[in-house]
Amino acid sequence: MATTNNLSDNIKAQMRKGILEYCILSILSRTDAYASEIIAELKQSEMIVVEGTLYPLLTRQKNGGLLEYRWEESPQGPPRKYYRITPHGRDILNQLDIAWSELVEQISKIRSNCQQEQPQEQ
Repeated sequence: MATTNNLSDNIKAQMRKGILEYCILSILSRTDAYASEIIAELKQSEMIVVEGTLYPLLTRQKNGGLLEYRWEESPQGPPRKYYRITPHGRDILNQLDIAWSELVEQISKIRSNCQQEQPQEQ
């Protein structure tokens, strides 16, 4: 049973990693934010992410032209790097919104078909 749980946990972790970039763009489409705010919002939505996971994603999105950043003085501590979505990032987010809707619909159809084909217990 432990192997089954490990496999399930691994699959769920891979699914989460696959949609984190989408989640980051979604968060930044509403407001500029620094890394700690992004992590807090993800945690509030029960998408647990650590800084070691977030920073490489932010860097990849910045290098891909999806995000840009600015430094802002903080009333407490060092300056903060605020990320914002670029127009290109908004275009990509719109494409991801469509792809997400299609994916949810496709999976729903598959799950519905599977449930209809299961043998009835007597």
